[in-house]
Amino acid sequence: MEANNLRYTRENQRTLFAEAYQGLVDHINQQLHVDEIDPVDRRMILPSTFVGGPRYMKQCYHDAMAIVRKYGKPDLFITFTCNPKWPEIVDNIPNWLKANDRPDLVARVFHAKLKELMRDITVTKVFGNVDAYVYTIEFQKRGLPHAHILIILQEDM
Repeated sequence: MEANNLRYTRENQRTLFAEAYQGLVDHINQQLHVDEIDPVDRRMILPSTFVGGPRYMKQCYHDAMAIVRKYGKPDLFITFTCNPKWPEIVDNIPNWLKANDRPDLVARVFHAKLKELMRDITVTKVFGNVDAYVYTIEFQKRGLPHAHILIILQEDM
């Protein structure tokens, strides 16, 4: 999927208005003393919507900081990890495979359980009324996901 996104970005630089960044590219080239481009490489501007890119990460960080600025510091920090022994995972893979051999299945089960956890926190209000929340999903070295969740609770008046 990432390769397809990169291919689309590479082939559609004009439609993504990459030429609007030419002044930025000129400045970087001047600062790094790069006068000519390596014939093997071709520079490509990644849009801020490219998941995993530095601009995307900065945008997500700034969004989270704006939420903290508006609602205050987080009250809860929750780490939600994937358990490879969850019955939904174990029951759907053959005995000779491990959970990290089926990242598609693990990601689906993890996403469903994370949605249920977030529903419990925001709708069922197990911790109280929630003003705001932010979470990010990361993948461990073995391929198992985990989420870091920041919860900002309402102050009781």
